[in-house]
Amino acid sequence: MLGDSFGNNTKAFVALQKIKTAVTNFIPFKEKLLDVFHPKILTTLKQYNSKLFFSDLTAGLIVGIVALPLAIAFGIASGVSPSQGLITAVIAGFLISLLGGSLVQIGGPTGAFIVIVYGIVQQFGVDGLLTATLMAGAMLIIMGVLRLGTIIKFMPYPVVVGFTSGIAVVIFSSQIKDFFGMSIAEAVPADFIDKWHFYIINFSTINWYAIGIALFTVITIVFWPRFNRRIPGTLIALILTTIVATLFQFPTETIGSQFGAISGSIPAPSFPSVSFAHLRKLIAPAFTIAMLGAIESLLSAMVADGAIGGKHRSNTELIAQGVANLITPLFGGIPATGAIARTMTNIRNGGRTPLAGIIHAFTLLLIMLFFGQYARLIPMATLAGILVMVAYNMSEWRAFTALMRGNKADIAVLLTTFLLTVLIDLTVAIQFGLLLAVLLFVKRLIDTTGVEVLRLEVESETDELLETATSLDIPKGVEVFEVNGPFFFGVANKFEDAETQLSEKPLVRIIRLWRVPFIDATGINNLRLFLRRAQSKKIKTILSGANPTLLNSLSKNGIVAIVGKRNICADIHCALDRANEVLEQIEQEQMKKSR
Repeated sequence: MLGDSFGNNTKAFVALQKIKTAVTNFIPFKEKLLDVFHPKILTTLKQYNSKLFFSDLTAGLIVGIVALPLAIAFGIASGVSPSQGLITAVIAGFLISLLGGSLVQIGGPTGAFIVIVYGIVQQFGVDGLLTATLMAGAMLIIMGVLRLGTIIKFMPYPVVVGFTSGIAVVIFSSQIKDFFGMSIAEAVPADFIDKWHFYIINFSTINWYAIGIALFTVITIVFWPRFNRRIPGTLIALILTTIVATLFQFPTETIGSQFGAISGSIPAPSFPSVSFAHLRKLIAPAFTIAMLGAIESLLSAMVADGAIGGKHRSNTELIAQGVANLITPLFGGIPATGAIARTMTNIRNGGRTPLAGIIHAFTLLLIMLFFGQYARLIPMATLAGILVMVAYNMSEWRAFTALMRGNKADIAVLLTTFLLTVLIDLTVAIQFGLLLAVLLFVKRLIDTTGVEVLRLEVESETDELLETATSLDIPKGVEVFEVNGPFFFGVANKFEDAETQLSEKPLVRIIRLWRVPFIDATGINNLRLFLRRAQSKKIKTILSGANPTLLNSLSKNGIVAIVGKRNICADIHCALDRANEVLEQIEQEQMKKSR
């Protein structure tokens, strides 16, 4: 009995110890988790009040109404149904606001995705699109967990402007048929050049009613803000054109005539069906969706920060975007990200916490449930007019023209990305744009990095207090190799080029590294070969001015062992003193041999 009691107590003690250990181990894990995933809504709820609530309520209602025509238009332009655009705005909009790292970000379908989504639907069908979106969601979560949020913000500006302007041109060209009301039974070609050739040969089928509706939509969106900035011109144009076209029975295409009635409910979740062969082919488009979503959401969050004086959490935002793109496709939704226009509308109307975004999603849901049946009356020309204005606002024409006045490297990256987006594919455009940007950046580094040979005098390290430098004489038989800039694969042959310029062999060579921020594996290997050649020619080498990080790298890779610790000097003064010592040793050795 006593033994049983003792045994039970021992088991209880062991169990308690395991619980204590688990809790202790969980605390640092929790802290690490909060570093990458800490939704802003948890922060704002601590100081939430009725004043903030009514501001968020007003903003959420207005943004929800603004998002209605955009969600429908983006869905149709992407090659899916209007309902799928609405479902995306509701579910993704709710999740991004609930879990996101921005106070005021509004999420949903955006114009940036139209090109890539339409291409995936044409090649792999709707199930292929849903699968690619799921994969992109997983990629976004991994990006957030790996803390890549801050890195993605450093996407080269010419690449961003190039593909954004390219997307704008593609969106504009995709709306010509509905803008002019062309009566064409055939499908419009996907290729940009073929598409415009198709429009030209079918231009005789234009519908003047559709043109009038589209032009009225554009004019209303442009000029309405002069009268009222709180109620969006998009909504006014949508309501007026729908009412007039319905009352007067204009002979124009509507959402109902092309797509039938819009569903007033959200379908049950289900996984898309796709073959393994297609799954492998969808990796590249999924990565493009993930990168595009990450870039646009973080750019939108940065713009919002500037407007409200806030600071978003990049990695939390990426994880939220990932969750939204993992869940939304299960209900038939398309890719979603942060929407700059809707986010700014939220800010202008008083939205200051994520609750405004949640209210925007519920507003859309209520409109969809109770008024979705009337959306079938909306003229397609109205949506074309809205998307033409979206394309104009996306075009970045001011930034584009400014970059065209810049240096040749930026112009090359900009035009390459732009033309590939328009003529080929957004995935190819981003890949080649980034590759070209990297190659040109490396070339700039190579051009700014050099190896200079000094034989008479050398300038000392600048005194940080006096901000002056003195010239030091270089002893006869000593030469100084001064490296300026990163020592990487791009400059690996510059040591050899410098060495070929020498007419006579030195006794001592100082390699000055005080202006070298880092060295890569190729640089290490090249330096090692250079030192071995010096040893074979009986040249003593001294390394001078390496920073601690660089010196640690040289030590780990055996460079310090080759040179010898005594020949590692902190600055040029020390290096020249050591060179004099070596010269004396050489002289003494020669005197001994001559005896």
